[in-house]
Amino acid sequence: MSIPVHCDIVSAEEAIFSGMVEMVVAAGTLGELGIAYGHAPLLTGLLPGPVRLIKTGSEDEVLYLSGGYLEVQPGIISILADTAVRANDIDEAAALEAQKQAEHDMKNQSGEIDYSVAASRLAEATAQLRTISELRRRAGSVR
Repeated sequence: MSIPVHCDIVSAEEAIFSGMVEMVVAAGTLGELGIAYGHAPLLTGLLPGPVRLIKTGSEDEVLYLSGGYLEVQPGIISILADTAVRANDIDEAAALEAQKQAEHDMKNQSGEIDYSVAASRLAEATAQLRTISELRRRAGSVR
């Protein structure tokens, strides 16, 4: 049994999680991170995608972050994100439609479509779908 650490996840709209976890797994700008009690202080950017909370004495929780920052200080992990959503609350059909539309916009490079905006929408939709996939994978391994 590992030592728990306090974790706070806050989006621009709300505080989405505050509690004790054994580990936080997230995609940082320089690679995959696993943060547990005793980790060295750290400040890093986060890529859009899933964040897994390995909670003390209960099931893991998977969240989708649109990106943001992760800070590690002694005894606390803080995540600040523009958007944070529980993986169960992601609308898969809307994410698939957004992905298809962004791919279409990138292929059809007319003057009225901004390529960088389409690429950003594609990355966000793909990250949401990756989060749903991670949630399903975790659910399948629990059974």
